[in-house]
Amino acid sequence: MLILYFSATGNSLYVSKQLGENLYSIPKAIKEDKLFFSDEKIGLIFPVYELGIPKYIKDFLEKVELKSDYIFSIMTYGMFSGSASSQLQSIGNKNKIKFSYINEVVMVDNYIPVYHMEEQIAKKDKKEIDKQILKIKEDISSNKIYIKKNNHIVKLLTHIAVKFRFPKRDKELGVYQQSFDKSFQVENHCVGCGICGKVCPINNIDLINKRPSFKGNCIGCLSCTHNCPQNSIRVNKEKSKVRFRNEHISLKEIISSNN
Repeated sequence: MLILYFSATGNSLYVSKQLGENLYSIPKAIKEDKLFFSDEKIGLIFPVYELGIPKYIKDFLEKVELKSDYIFSIMTYGMFSGSASSQLQSIGNKNKIKFSYINEVVMVDNYIPVYHMEEQIAKKDKKEIDKQILKIKEDISSNKIYIKKNNHIVKLLTHIAVKFRFPKRDKELGVYQQSFDKSFQVENHCVGCGICGKVCPINNIDLINKRPSFKGNCIGCLSCTHNCPQNSIRVNKEKSKVRFRNEHISLKEIISSNN
């Protein structure tokens, strides 16, 4: 079984490691232009962004060719996943990817412009993350056919949020042209270690005079700020200065996944 994954702060990587051992990061696949994969089972594991599929993942799915009799996907999210499942199935149909199984795992939400990280972390155990993953692992082992359904109310709420609420929120954040670059500020205690650039999945950060410089292509994964050893990267309107990386995942693993 092969698992293709994308993870900025370790949640999706943790799920991937619990489900299998043969892992391949999507950022590496894109950078190496490796777009054909074949295996008995193939899994896609990644986070939900703005109640749907990240554009970064959509672009990958439009290019990749997956050869397998059993293709599954697990999406991680914090509070509400919107119509992500329906969106993924639609994307799969358009790109000749037939999903046998689509499910989700609710975990810690790391979107700091909306959520207080200390509150999210405090609620982690109540979400019974490992129990959710174990059930999914059993499903996949038995080749269960299952696609999580999104009803009309969920789809309507997602549509309203994407059309009205998210553009307003992005404007408040100072985010332009679907890039978060404008919403970051680097504080003076930055030591120029370069970790932010190493954890960026799209090579969007360079060091200039030992200071992070953003190139204008940010996908909003927030890996740079959450993984900064000095906690020196601020985000406009952030709810707290507390940062998060999945407790089971090391900084070294995040660097290896995205660098």
